[in-house]
Amino acid sequence: MPHYDSDVSVVVEPSTVVHTAQGALRGTTEGGVGVWRGIPYAEQPVGDRRFRAPAPPTPWSGVREALEHGPVPPQGRSFVGGGRDDPKIRDEACLTVTVWSPPRAAGSALPVMVWIPGGAFVYGAGQLQLYNGSRLAANGNVVVVNVTYRLGVFGGFELGGLGAGFDDNLALRDQIAALRWVADNIVAFGGDPQRVTVFGESAGATSVLALLASPAADGLFARAIAQSPALPLIADRETRARRAHEFLELLGVGPAELAALPQRALRRAAGEVQRRSAATSPTLAYGLTHGVELLPRHPIEAARAGALNKVPLIVGTNSHEASMFAWSKPPMLPTTTAGIDGYFARTAPDARGRVLAAYPDYPRRRALQAIGADAMFGAPTWAFADAYSAHATTHVYRFDHAAWSLRLLGLGATHGSEIVHIQHSYGSYLGRKMHPLGRRVQPAVGRRMQRAWLRFGTGLPLEDWPRYDTARRRTRVIRSARDVSVDDPDALRRHSWAGIH
Repeated sequence: MPHYDSDVSVVVEPSTVVHTAQGALRGTTEGGVGVWRGIPYAEQPVGDRRFRAPAPPTPWSGVREALEHGPVPPQGRSFVGGGRDDPKIRDEACLTVTVWSPPRAAGSALPVMVWIPGGAFVYGAGQLQLYNGSRLAANGNVVVVNVTYRLGVFGGFELGGLGAGFDDNLALRDQIAALRWVADNIVAFGGDPQRVTVFGESAGATSVLALLASPAADGLFARAIAQSPALPLIADRETRARRAHEFLELLGVGPAELAALPQRALRRAAGEVQRRSAATSPTLAYGLTHGVELLPRHPIEAARAGALNKVPLIVGTNSHEASMFAWSKPPMLPTTTAGIDGYFARTAPDARGRVLAAYPDYPRRRALQAIGADAMFGAPTWAFADAYSAHATTHVYRFDHAAWSLRLLGLGATHGSEIVHIQHSYGSYLGRKMHPLGRRVQPAVGRRMQRAWLRFGTGLPLEDWPRYDTARRRTRVIRSARDVSVDDPDALRRHSWAGIH
């Protein structure tokens, strides 16, 4: 908060200059919250660093301005970042974080919440207004850090099998580098490196579960939240290697020539491999890779073996995850009868009848969407929660709330619709469309969700939210007016998918 100097009778703002391990940064204040944008957490992956693991950032002298966002990763257009205030510049030099720190944070040791955005490892960035962390910081007295990491062919497309010059899991490596930056520097912003919660949605939530299973991330965070993880986006090393060689064949070059090729050619070829890989749903060309040193096991297998970082976890899904995707009928989600038949023919032929019996209104649209949602989100999340809860405190939720605008469109609680309620980003492009009045009057569900996420992030017990275990599978069902805890609310569907992930 500003204070008045009685001798000179002028307003003196608190300093927004912080001193990090790399050098001094000057930020600004917005609504009383300090914000620093465009902070490099690694050397930018350009030139000889393209397709390589992130390296520590180079120190600088003097005071570096941290007022403007850095570029977002190269990507196509997305409605998530379609607002006027969302950054438009795209560039490979995208490894930055944004930090929000509440008033009077200097000299404090506040909890830290690190956001990993989603977007199927193809779209997204931490700078988007949908993910603005200022309300979390102000309302919860926490330091918020948003991470931007490499996507698409430059980070979400596995080329590690091509040999020297190509490191695996670049998106995950970037996230780990950002968490190391937090460990080394967050004290300067008033944060406590021992009280870090990592949280994310969709591909960001998938990354959170991968971080739990990565030995390299051990000790970098104390709590985790995974909103609608899509664990089928994690494939084995052999599958990824085949895709990488298919990529080379499309380009007609050898590995040594990739680093010098223009963005457009690389992105076009990777996009074609993605389109082809969708025919083998749900293992897509973009995503993370297990069976390597950074990620030895798939997170579900790691959880079953207890071979992962055991920290308190919130994990859950939305009740209508696939409704938005079903509009365009993407082949990576089986939401048509043909897609469902193909999915089971490729993955679990003997399970088709058992699974379809759990959806009594099949093949009506509602059942088709539910099957697609459970294939990508629900079934893997249930399997992970069952395994993980044997080793660490686990809280599971199902988000059922749908704004009137989503109900009008027949979407319900669709994928990602919970984000605006947790971030209170009702002023973002999507927030205005989902909750036109949200900037004036926050919906009750948003107040409850943000309070729960903040309590968890600050280490306080969750009110009326029981611990999950396989004896009862107590799940918090988040509804518009009032939340309830229910034993195994999707028992029939969950049981039908046992053994498939």
